[in-house]
Amino acid sequence: MRLSLPILALFHCCFQISYGQDKDWPGMDLDKVALVNQRESYITFPMDIGNLEPLMFEANVSPSFIIRKRMDSKLMGVLTPQIIIRMYNAVSYPVKTPSYIPQIAAYYLMSKGTTGTRMALFGKLAHHSNGQNGAFYNTDGTVNLESGNFATNYFELGLVHTSFEKAVNATKFLKTSLEIHPKNWMLEELQGHYSGLRWHNAFYAYKLPVKMGHRGSIKADFSLKLEATWFMDQVNDWDLLAIKRLHTRLTVYYHPKFLEDIGFFMEYYHGTDYYNMYFQHRLDVIRFGIMTEVLRF
Repeated sequence: MRLSLPILALFHCCFQISYGQDKDWPGMDLDKVALVNQRESYITFPMDIGNLEPLMFEANVSPSFIIRKRMDSKLMGVLTPQIIIRMYNAVSYPVKTPSYIPQIAAYYLMSKGTTGTRMALFGKLAHHSNGQNGAFYNTDGTVNLESGNFATNYFELGLVHTSFEKAVNATKFLKTSLEIHPKNWMLEELQGHYSGLRWHNAFYAYKLPVKMGHRGSIKADFSLKLEATWFMDQVNDWDLLAIKRLHTRLTVYYHPKFLEDIGFFMEYYHGTDYYNMYFQHRLDVIRFGIMTEVLRF
């Protein structure tokens, strides 16, 4: 909780300065806006700091398949068969109940000005399950983490604002969205314990190299991603203003020049666990790993 307060302050500052004047836009098509809004593929190192169970690694496999008529289309679709896998540092190094999150999203470019700003509307339909069909609870009343059935479906609606700041040679993104899990779209056992109404806000900044080179061949040297989610519905009898409703994630990414498609990242996460049946666990964890940044300029 102590760490989350300075992160909130940083998020507020980033939000306030992000509407500065934009100049000499280097190029940001709708497909790049969409890819930034999708979760990157990554794999962590076995050196987490915090209260996460000992892991060999956590991997997020999140390829995106773009559907559009032509390059300059204002409307496009994205198919993403996302899978999150955790291999535990235990006997036989088990991979427990992966999270399967297939999703389809649509993006519409609402505005495209010469000042370097973009505003895009998006909608997403997704399914989240763990591929198990066992009882949700064990005989002692605890949640069945080994084979318990977890399944929910949801849709998300939001806006992505994009701009370029020449003074610092950085591209910036602001996102706000609502994620909704209708009650009849999720398991009965999840209702009242798993939040079905989530307000997401995010600020992303990509620091570009001084020498841009040929367009399409440059990756950002650094990127910073600050995300905050607030659970808005009635969940676990929490007070409406309880700080535990807040979930924050800060990711710092570095792309060294000697690597082409991957880079190194450090991330701090505070909030409930996002790994299917583990949703009742609360995490405060710092971790390190390698990540694929798909954004190119």
